[in-house]
Amino acid sequence: MRAHAGVPPSRRRFFALAAGGAVGAAAASGCAMRVSTGVSGPGETVTLMVKPDDISSDLLRQAQKDIGVKIATVSYDITKLIAMMTNGNPPDLVRGVGATDAPYFAARDVMEELDPYFARSSVLEVTDLDPVNDLWRYDGRTQGKGPRYGMAKDFSQDSMFWYNTALFDRAGVAHPAELEPVTYEEWLEDAKRLTRRQNGQTTVFGGSYNGVSAPTLLASLAVAAGGSIFSEDFARVDFTAPAARKALNWYVEYGRTGVGPSVLQPDPNGWDGPTYQANRMAMSNSGYWLGGVINADAKLAPLSRLAPAPVFQGGRRVSPCQAGTGLWMPRKARNKDAAWRVFEWFFGEAPARARATGGWGIPTLTSLRPLMPAQEAHHQRVLKVQEAELKHFSVIAFTPYATVDSLSAVFNRFAPAAMRGEMSVDTLARHLNSAMNEQLERGKEQVG
Repeated sequence: MRAHAGVPPSRRRFFALAAGGAVGAAAASGCAMRVSTGVSGPGETVTLMVKPDDISSDLLRQAQKDIGVKIATVSYDITKLIAMMTNGNPPDLVRGVGATDAPYFAARDVMEELDPYFARSSVLEVTDLDPVNDLWRYDGRTQGKGPRYGMAKDFSQDSMFWYNTALFDRAGVAHPAELEPVTYEEWLEDAKRLTRRQNGQTTVFGGSYNGVSAPTLLASLAVAAGGSIFSEDFARVDFTAPAARKALNWYVEYGRTGVGPSVLQPDPNGWDGPTYQANRMAMSNSGYWLGGVINADAKLAPLSRLAPAPVFQGGRRVSPCQAGTGLWMPRKARNKDAAWRVFEWFFGEAPARARATGGWGIPTLTSLRPLMPAQEAHHQRVLKVQEAELKHFSVIAFTPYATVDSLSAVFNRFAPAAMRGEMSVDTLARHLNSAMNEQLERGKEQVG
């Protein structure tokens, strides 16, 4: 095993642990790992660091009943997580966003490689895993390849959007084609025509398009435009490169026009759901998962349609997942066997089946797809679009050298001025390059 395997990482070591490239991966593959699909002892307690909505108190009780494991929860907090790891007492499982957290923590060598567990499992078989789970793979250089470090509980292709046909009809705007994508340029023009204002107030947003976060949205837009915001080694950003600048320009224009919520004009609800449900938002850039809200509204559901991810004129058709929220196991977790049993249960048994039936996300086990809502005509329309879109999924790799929150903070500091027209897009690009690259450089030094 690795030389530091028996020693809890110091706080500095946590940030400076080797990036886990080819050398780290080779060392891991030669280790004898204790793997079991059972529980290592009766009355075992597994500690999960999660957010309140990740696992309900009812599920905690159900786990005890179903698999005989008691689950204790700790509220997710990255500072607390680092402290627990530093003290040699990490949680057994940690919530994470695969699209952005997987490369960050894997590069710091604090995640358990789960391939041996999957290999032994009769519940979670690799052949049953949807490709979205590749967000949780990292080979020391590139996300989407190499060992598996976690799994997504469900997912959406987050560049897809929902739209309200009644608001389109009221504004005299043609509905988007069912299976062919509109262009981003067309989407923005439609959003302008759909927006309604009265006495200086926006009464109907034409469309919301913010993605899961500004950095992941811009990363996705840049790939759709034929490039990337990142250098090949993910150690730098360059928003002056043609595709990245095109992505940035589009998003600044979106914010400038005020057709939807933005960092300049936040939605008071904090997210699209309530505004869309109140018929005050004609389009919402929320993937399939928003169907969980829409399906519960008998009036709204028949009026709502899911549309493919847009494309840029002359660009690539891509339809990524910007989240892929799930769980990972710290390398120093003390109850790995019991934690894996909880992992199996949460991702492959009763909780996974319940999630699949609710329309809150696409199951990440393909065998659970038949459980997705399909009873009503509107369910069937959505499934037709979603199933066609799956073939356009691809992993859009994110940098391991900075947290998405830290890069979001940089964007939020500079973008409002550009959206107000007080700063050119070129000046914004230079500011983002300078501030983000400073963070990325520090991160690269920390992981080696």
